[in-house]
Amino acid sequence: MSWKRALGISGGALVIAGAAMFIPIRYDAATSTPTATATPISMDGYSADKPSKPLNVLFIHHSIGGSLLAAEGPQQGDKADKCIWDTHPSGGGLRDKLGAQGYSVHEASYGSAVGEDTDLFHWPGKFSTQMDAILALKLQDERLAEGQKNHVVAFKSCFPNNMFTGQGTAPGNAAGPELTVWNAKASLNAVLRELEKHPDTLFVYLTAPPVAPKPEPMRLYRVLVRMLKGRFEPEWTARQAEWARELNSWVVSKDGWLKDYTKNNVVVFDYYDVLTGHGASNLSRYATGEGDDSHPSAEGNRAAAEAFVPFLNRAVRRSGLVPGATAANDQGGVP
Repeated sequence: MSWKRALGISGGALVIAGAAMFIPIRYDAATSTPTATATPISMDGYSADKPSKPLNVLFIHHSIGGSLLAAEGPQQGDKADKCIWDTHPSGGGLRDKLGAQGYSVHEASYGSAVGEDTDLFHWPGKFSTQMDAILALKLQDERLAEGQKNHVVAFKSCFPNNMFTGQGTAPGNAAGPELTVWNAKASLNAVLRELEKHPDTLFVYLTAPPVAPKPEPMRLYRVLVRMLKGRFEPEWTARQAEWARELNSWVVSKDGWLKDYTKNNVVVFDYYDVLTGHGASNLSRYATGEGDDSHPSAEGNRAAAEAFVPFLNRAVRRSGLVPGATAANDQGGVP
């Protein structure tokens, strides 16, 4: 007996089934019960005013960071193919906002030694082997003038770093490769040990942005493979979002990632929480496309940019780059 007959599949049905393997399957939006956000480390005692001296800021990013920095408009820029844009339809305008505060914004993205490889498990190795280049970088592989350095290094991973496979097992493996909550924690703990070696530089970790509530369309064969692993949509996306919130809460909490860290040169900007509507969901409230593209909209990036500027102004004072808890005594210089 042939396998087609045993399965009750006719020749015509087999052709139809085979064709369907390549037809994208679309899903309803996932729902994720709102989760209470963690209480972050407070910087309320520091002024959010413009620093008294200019500072160099390096952003290590890919596409979402590029749109956050860009002004809103048509996608264009000399290095647009590297996700470094002057303007972008989803632009948040952060580069211009920081420039107005006296910051010089530098970038590393696709195509540069520093900008490649920005997933969670890449950061420990990057900071342990490329720190000299990071601190001296101006644009891609171009370096700052002799004697200059980046006073602030902002780094982020993109939304696939919130597509967890599970919680994993403590204490986790900093090298992964499986994206579990515990492995992600181990990787960030390894990062912290590297950043601690550079107390005169402020490091800003932007939490990875959330995924869209509507899973991306998938071809049938991919759907079948995921089903065999017990990953049924849209419930699987909602479950991943719960793990994402669990990690994010640990990262930003005053009782989490930085609980026992004694220096003031590492802070966390909660990009994830901004884009989830500050706990209104565990999934993105600013998805693009048909609600299935996790790249945030201009509205979401504008909200993040508005929040980031006062956050950074406080953080540079807390770190000692610009002394002073208030604008009145902010008379210090730059190391």
